[in-house]
Amino acid sequence: MKYFLILLALIIITFSFSSPALAQEQTREIKVFIDDLPVSFDVQPVIESGRTLVPFRAIAEALNINVNWNGSTQTVEAFDGKTLIKLQIGIHNAFRNEVAVPLDVPPLIIDGRTLIPLRFFSEAFNCDVSWNSDTYRVEITSGPKEMTVIGFYALGDTGTSSWTNLFRNAYPETGPGNTDVVDELALGWYSFDEQGNLLTRSWTGWQRPAGWENVLNAAQEYSLKTEMTIYNTDRYGTLSSLLSSETASAQLVEAIMKEVALYGGVNLNFEEFGLAKSGEELTAVRQQLTDFVRLLSVQLKIANKSLTLTIHPPNSSYKGYDYRALGELADRIIIMAYDYGPKPEPLNFVVQAVEMAKEVVPPQKLVLGICAPYENPESMAAKIGIAKRHNLHGIAIWRLGLVTHEMWQVLRSNVL
Repeated sequence: MKYFLILLALIIITFSFSSPALAQEQTREIKVFIDDLPVSFDVQPVIESGRTLVPFRAIAEALNINVNWNGSTQTVEAFDGKTLIKLQIGIHNAFRNEVAVPLDVPPLIIDGRTLIPLRFFSEAFNCDVSWNSDTYRVEITSGPKEMTVIGFYALGDTGTSSWTNLFRNAYPETGPGNTDVVDELALGWYSFDEQGNLLTRSWTGWQRPAGWENVLNAAQEYSLKTEMTIYNTDRYGTLSSLLSSETASAQLVEAIMKEVALYGGVNLNFEEFGLAKSGEELTAVRQQLTDFVRLLSVQLKIANKSLTLTIHPPNSSYKGYDYRALGELADRIIIMAYDYGPKPEPLNFVVQAVEMAKEVVPPQKLVLGICAPYENPESMAAKIGIAKRHNLHGIAIWRLGLVTHEMWQVLRSNVL
């Protein structure tokens, strides 16, 4: 009896020391990130036999993969247009495009949610997966996605030449360079005055360079679409003055239509509009901009030319942009999701800008603007991840000449 009591006491002592650690290990939260963006779950991931299992639908939707659940057979399917995977609850085999793949741990159901092995699912869709056992953090890097990449082409200097950065040769020599990554050029060569005169040299610094014809010829050689980009700001009231005058607006539209014959379309980069406006005054200035865009849009459609707007995000201080109305008129809107303050640009603000824009504009019309000098290779990958997750039309880089070699590699890894 004495030995039994001693043994019992030892067991109690052992468990009193080991149970808290064991409980802590079992209840520790597993965090999952895709392209550096967190994934939210209503049922938390678990570790089973050394393998991480995650809620199937949440992870699939974060990767823009279609999901189907068959309750009668307890089978889940996911399809991204190329790859079809099938898993069945409690079965140690999965199928990838009808080819059987053994699983260390089968799918299971917890609180009405289907959990599947994370690594199998991610790698089946060409994602890279890493696990940090110290932080209980899963990092998923999604595979490259087909999307449009727009490069702003503007004057720089010998060290920040758009030409050299794009073609990887000194002007006027060309080469494929980085043209495999870029689809379109937004040529930042134009501005205007209050009277509606289209300018190729202005106080804004946007100038059309000597030899600009060579840029157009090189773009054609490498199958790069071009848009003439027209920039102005309301910092000194120029934009407001133009938009408040029907005569000046009509004159600018006429001048644009004469010039656009050289390009595939127009990109209006109207900045700093609607600051400190509210109520009826804000409604009025928004309407003025919308009216101008409508006037130009009608003419461009007749000429079979595209219209892109490059404007401040919905969560900026500049409220003069009616995203819903502008989205109906333009072919695309580039969201200038930068200049929030901290650098690199805070992910939460960029995500908020995209989500607000998506509420009123279809994602296939939205392009995420990324300011290269404000980012590093890792943060640029995260910004591209936002565009991937929200299924946007593409990304736009300000500007060629400022994209580092490492950033080009990030683009190649993430964009088809």
